[in-house]
Amino acid sequence: MPHSQPPRLATYFHIHLVSDSTGETLNAMARAVCARFENVLPIEHIYALVRSQRQLDRALGDIEEAPGIVLHTIVDEKLRAALEEGCRRMDMPCLPALDPLVSAMQRYLGAAMTSRVGAHLRLDNDYFNRMDALNYAIGHDDGQGGQDLDQADVVLLGVSRTSKTPTCIYLAHRGVRAANVPLVPGRPLPEKLFQLRNTLVVGLLISPDRLIQIRRNRLLSLKENRDTSYTDQEAVREEIIAARRLYERHGWPTIDVTRRSVEETAAAVLNLLHKGHGQVEVLG
Repeated sequence: MPHSQPPRLATYFHIHLVSDSTGETLNAMARAVCARFENVLPIEHIYALVRSQRQLDRALGDIEEAPGIVLHTIVDEKLRAALEEGCRRMDMPCLPALDPLVSAMQRYLGAAMTSRVGAHLRLDNDYFNRMDALNYAIGHDDGQGGQDLDQADVVLLGVSRTSKTPTCIYLAHRGVRAANVPLVPGRPLPEKLFQLRNTLVVGLLISPDRLIQIRRNRLLSLKENRDTSYTDQEAVREEIIAARRLYERHGWPTIDVTRRSVEETAAAVLNLLHKGHGQVEVLG
């Protein structure tokens, strides 16, 4: 028999994320890129709200102690030059993460970009719409606030542990008012749900095996080990069959979340909204 190759050890490396704002955009970009490489584990160092030379010097000191890749979104020209010069002196790659995209947009639009720090975080209508959507999602989690479901852009239905809550929170950060209603055997659904006309209702589906695994992990985290219908294979199958029949009976679109992350489920919901099943302005 041929000898199997030993598993490749993970490669650790330092990645320094320097931002003059919250660093969320930079952090998301870095993680998206690192995810493209197998067995590569970044050790993240985040320097947020770097807006003075003193703050930058402190970051450069940390960078020197843990050599690695430096990504930044610094707008101020003097700070940017100081950061790039410091990295050049230490012979470390320093990459302005947004520059290629900004340059392409600038060429296409023929417009000058703003040099204002944190321009994307201004307290405008978009910001307050997000906060309103977040408050709505929290107030309408797990079947709460059922009497004003008609104020939602989307209502998610699903049996227990189908990621309804985190998906609603994710959608709220995109300015979407999302409520979720659990499908619990023996518990009636709110009447308002069946009266909705301008609200998208989406049914979430999942494979029984995957659902049982998730539920068992949940019980373990709660140190609960009793045998109940919550994880009984036949009972779980009945739950999912009943959910599917409900969705079909009312013509509600469905999303299978078996192999989807929360982000992918939310993206599928946004696609349904864009296709005209609901009227909502999705914020970037």
